Amino acid sequence: QLRLVETGGGLVQPGDSLKLSCVASGGTFRNSAMGWFRQAPGNEREFVASINWSGTMTYYADSVQGRFTISRDNAKRALFLQMDSLNAEDTAVYYCAAANFAFDRSPDEYRDWGQGTQVTVSS
Repeated sequence: QLRLVETGGGLVQPGDSLKLSCVASGGTFRNSAMGWFRQAPGNEREFVASINWSGTMTYYADSVQGRFTISRDNAKRALFLQMDSLNAEDTAVYYCAAANFAFDRSPDEYRDWGQGTQVTVSS
């Protein structure tokens, strides 16, 4: 079982960039597909992006395609989410989690959730 800790959230203005990190301890990080999800108040947790174990395949929600980039460093047991051109609709708590398959987009297919990091986009 992985223990995941997200960092990097904060308050930014529309159009700004932010990079989230997720560091894993325990378990076998390099064998796991990983994903980022987000949840805004009153909304369900939604898929943002995912990456396969080697980093060669990535998937994105339509709402972030072209603005967000997911990556990983298996040597450092870390997952990243580079977020550019942020807007108010990106405001949410962002979570990282592990999965068996990177093409999974349902939260039900993910495990070992981190505690989340708050991203607020506001002028």
